[in-house]
Amino acid sequence: MFTCASCTILACKSGQLDQMPKNCPMQDRAFFDQVVQEYFKEENHDFFLTSTAIEYLGYCRWPRLREVAEFAKRMGYTRLGMGFCVGLHKEAAIVDRVLRKQGFEVVSVACKTGNIPKVDLGYSPDMLLRPGTREAMCNPIAQAELLNRAETQFNICLGLCVGHDSLFYKYSKAPVTTLVAKDRATGHNPAAAIYCADGYFKDRLDPEKP
Repeated sequence: MFTCASCTILACKSGQLDQMPKNCPMQDRAFFDQVVQEYFKEENHDFFLTSTAIEYLGYCRWPRLREVAEFAKRMGYTRLGMGFCVGLHKEAAIVDRVLRKQGFEVVSVACKTGNIPKVDLGYSPDMLLRPGTREAMCNPIAQAELLNRAETQFNICLGLCVGHDSLFYKYSKAPVTTLVAKDRATGHNPAAAIYCADGYFKDRLDPEKP
């Protein structure tokens, strides 16, 4: 079992290979020699080198939105897709404007597309956010398939719910990057709960607490 998250050596970063733990993944060098070959495949090589170059070019200066745009430019993408949450419609419009201004064609699809009631899929009426109303389901599969139809080259996930985002990634034919991670409790900044896990968010992270 790998436990990199609790490692105190991080030989992978420091290069002190003689000090790596017994359960370090790097003990299996043959595995990494094999994986490296994947990066040389035509569908991966430029993608990897370009993403690594973006890290260097905008390190600690470019916000993620610019990184997405710069990456897409260097990859030669012209048609971008965006699957977004309707709760971030205003933000999606800003992203759309910024990307179009830089010359991209942007195809965007809202999460409620189809206007299909949650209860039609077997969801309990007792767990609706607004009981007694027609509450439309989020539809990440449709979002991905519509972007597939539009033949987008690179897709952006903007604020889709946990799990819904996973289905969006699964069904998207084009590579996907996440621009905004949904977190209603932190203003869409999931890292805030991590930074405050031993303080302000301690009780809110405890499944035994309401």
